[in-house]
Formats: sequence, C-alpha cells, structure tokens
Amino acid sequence: MKTALCVAALLGLCAPPVGSQTVGLSGMLGSKALVIVDGSPPKAVAPGETFRGVKIISTQSDQAVVDIAGQRHTLRIGDAPANVGGIGSNGTGTRIVLTSSGGGHFVTLGQINGRSAEMVIDTGASAVSMGSAQAERLGIEYKSGQMVQMSTANGVIPGWRIKLKSVKVGDVTLLEIDAVVSSGSMPYVLLGNSFLTRFQMTRTNDQLVLDKRY
Repeated sequence: MKTALCVAALLGLCAPPVGSQTVGLSGMLGSKALVIVDGSPPKAVAPGETFRGVKIISTQSDQAVVDIAGQRHTLRIGDAPANVGGIGSNGTGTRIVLTSSGGGHFVTLGQINGRSAEMVIDTGASAVSMGSAQAERLGIEYKSGQMVQMSTANGVIPGWRIKLKSVKVGDVTLLEIDAVVSSGSMPYVLLGNSFLTRFQMTRTNDQLVLDKRY
C-alpha cells in the first residue's frame, strides 16, 4: 500500500475534500520547483514566482517552501500534496467527499488536535491509529494513555489507547475520538472506525462520500 500511496502523491492524484486545493512537489529543476496544482502537469517555478495562486518562497534539496492563500507550507518530493481550503474552514460542515488515488486508496490531509496530518481511510482499523513518531510530531502525550499489546506482522508490540481532542477532515470536525498509538512506524494516520462510524458512508466508483450522522 505504501508504494501505491507514494506514487499517487508524486503524480498529484490524491484528491482533497471538496472546496480545497492540492499542491504537490514532483521534483526540482535547478533552483526551480516542479509544482503540481490540482493535478496539473508539473510546472517549473522559481522562488518569487507564482503559479495558479501558489507562490514559491524558497527551494532547497528535495523541498520547497510555498505560500498558499497566505499560509506557508513545506513541500517535499514524494509527499502527499498539501491541502488547503477545506482544511482552513471552521469545521462545522457535515459532509466529506474524497476521490481515490490511482491505487484505490482514499488519502487526505486533515488535522488532529489542530495540527496537520496525512491520513488514509481504513475500514479495517477499529480506531484512529498512528505511530509513536507521528504522535510526538502532533504533540500528543500518548504515554499517559492505557498501555496495550498490539499484534502486528512482526509480532506483538506495545501501544497506547488514547482520546484525541479533535479530528478534522475537510470542513468536518469530530471531538473526543478514540485512538491507538503504536510503538512501531506507520507512514500515515489510519482513519479507523472510531471516526468512520460517525458517518454514513457511500461509495460510487472512485468517490467516497461521508455524511455525518446525528
């Protein structure tokens, strides 16, 4: 799955919630960033220049700092595209619309406790799940949670059950969501059933619609 997700990110195929904009970095050409905006062909953009509302602030090695709608983002080659628009809204919405990547996965950029995180829909996970490195980056004090043993392909490893203050995707925010932090490494936050069961889910071809339950 990881390979498929990385390829989708590189090609700019991971679609955002409705009303937002995706910006990805496919490579570098000297000091210019090869930028993909909403699935456009890569465009070489130099620092100080703007392409489709995205201004390149600086470039270095495999990353670029960009300004999107007044917000600065650091893009890295191979990462999932940065998502703005829906993420910046007030979280009072009731519907999330996602489009699958080329590998059939539903990937989005959301927020956990107010901090950005790359997420993938996983109906096989009982709770929102993440690795310890992700939890630390998000400022989550997971070791104060309930310690549990988790079965993985590599054997049993320790984990922690916690409660997330908020999980936001697009214009929808849910509060007090059960989650599990694994001591192992995970490339994405898994949006499991502790989040998904709050919605009525409808899939049509490559589109997934989540309507909030009342």
